[in-house]
Amino acid sequence: MVTILDGPVGTELARRGVPTPLPLWSAHALRAAPDALAQIHRDYADAGATVHTANTFRTSAWSLRKAGLAAEAEPLTRAAIAIARDAVPAGHRIAGCLAPLEDCYRPDLSPPASIALREHAAMAELLAEAGADLLLCETFPHPGEALAAVRGAAATGLPTWLSLTAGPNGDLLDDAALRAAAEQAIAAGVSAVLVNCMRPDRLLAAVRVLADLPVPIGAYGNVGVPCPDQGWRTEGDDDPRPYAQKALDWVDAGASIVGGCCGTTPAHVAAVAAAVTGRRAPA
Repeated sequence: MVTILDGPVGTELARRGVPTPLPLWSAHALRAAPDALAQIHRDYADAGATVHTANTFRTSAWSLRKAGLAAEAEPLTRAAIAIARDAVPAGHRIAGCLAPLEDCYRPDLSPPASIALREHAAMAELLAEAGADLLLCETFPHPGEALAAVRGAAATGLPTWLSLTAGPNGDLLDDAALRAAAEQAIAAGVSAVLVNCMRPDRLLAAVRVLADLPVPIGAYGNVGVPCPDQGWRTEGDDDPRPYAQKALDWVDAGASIVGGCCGTTPAHVAAVAAAVTGRRAPA
């Protein structure tokens, strides 16, 4: 059985005309556009997703401190979990997201391990208290920081997933480093290893590297190009069917958790769900 993840919040907010200014990025919508955010979660549920990532990518105290808003970490994180919970059907799982403390494509900026563990453990505890069903340590290009996040998350007792990225060019982690990081994370208590925020073909290679690990493997990829102003920009053909075909390739290679990352939309998730379950995609 294949689990369907939702798709991105940040690029979907931008696609719908909701501002996502730095440094808060998608977290800006928690105050400025909660109804639009809730509708995005509903649309992913309607598309077939059953695991929904709350909009907590940039609600940690570390991220908010840069904007002078560290005191807002708890209320914004709780709001993100509540909005997701209220928007999707009962029985769907809400994933609390832990993101790299700095930039997903700049592993050189990751802080020392002791600081990373402290910050990620605090965020994990907050997500658990806010009611997350599982913790998703997502889009980590730095193995050391990924392991710190995993340890902080696993300490809460909640199921913990780790998603690693080699970046938009596929060169931030080679296959050996990807495999080693995954094995260390499993030893630290993760219950699934995923790869994300990469182009579909690079994801396929990564899934093949991880496929024989003793936990479920997942993949969710990008459509478009990086953008310094908003993180990512969708361009070109928005037909979701080619992306869904790539998702089938990931499943054939061993993935049992699939969804969408930057630039994908509810239509992409619906096409993925239809492809892997055999049901007809919405017109």
